[in-house]
Amino acid sequence: MRIGNAILTSAFFVLVYASSSHAQRKEQLNASLTPDLGVTYANSTTPTTLAVTDEPSAAPAPGPAPQTGGGVGGTDQDDLWHISVSPYLWFPGVHGTVGAFGRDVGFKASPTDLLSNFRFGLMGAVEARRNRIVVPIDLMWIRLEDDRAVPFPNLLATSAKLTATEFILTPKIGLRLINEKKIKADFLTGFRYWHFGEGLSFNPSRFGLNFSKSQNWVDPLVGGRIEVGLSPKLVANILGDVGGWGTGSQLEYQIAGLLGYKVKPKITLQAGYRYLYVDYQKGGQAAAIAIAATSGIVIGATLSLK
Repeated sequence: MRIGNAILTSAFFVLVYASSSHAQRKEQLNASLTPDLGVTYANSTTPTTLAVTDEPSAAPAPGPAPQTGGGVGGTDQDDLWHISVSPYLWFPGVHGTVGAFGRDVGFKASPTDLLSNFRFGLMGAVEARRNRIVVPIDLMWIRLEDDRAVPFPNLLATSAKLTATEFILTPKIGLRLINEKKIKADFLTGFRYWHFGEGLSFNPSRFGLNFSKSQNWVDPLVGGRIEVGLSPKLVANILGDVGGWGTGSQLEYQIAGLLGYKVKPKITLQAGYRYLYVDYQKGGQAAAIAIAATSGIVIGATLSLK
């Protein structure tokens, strides 16, 4: 009988010890979860439930602000200047009217005519961009020459050389109004500087019969451009501007459309069409007229340097 009581007493203490050990392990588990999760477990005979505490959670660690887009053609705002250069060749034809001292004459030249008299040329554009600020600069400088025999060599000379130089510089500054991954639109303003130089010389030179003259003026401009991503490799650009309004010329405007193909992430080949019109008329004793429409195919490339 004593043996049976001893066995029952031992079994009772074993059960009590097991229950207390289980409760202690449960409290330790709750304590380890509370700092990380901000919750406590209700300790009751009912199924275990989560009770949210009123204490605020820890603040996130500081780090860089998230950015939208990414990579080439994205809409990143990284506060850095991005620079690209775009050398190109323009093969235009030209027609219009030139004159001075109350006389004018019409002219017309095809792209083949201009190329046959081409002596020197430099064409290209540079653009800097930071966030939504864009600063494009366009430059065109060409020199044409033509040598012809004179009809009366014994009186004046045996030949005459006509030289024509054209220099056009167009700096602008603008704001990117739309900056999405597949479409971008810029508002631009700036000015266009024009220089036309003409020279006529005789060989051999007699009686100082060599002539030269030039016209220079500056026109304010407003314009814009739109870039549309047609595919991961193809991009289309449409741009235009208008200016003058009697400041330098009476009126000038241009429009161009280009289709680009990305051969590499930082290299895009481009081809398209460009039209440029100017109406310059200066009154006074030395009146001058230069009305010209220049248009033709453009080919080039854009290289992203930074």
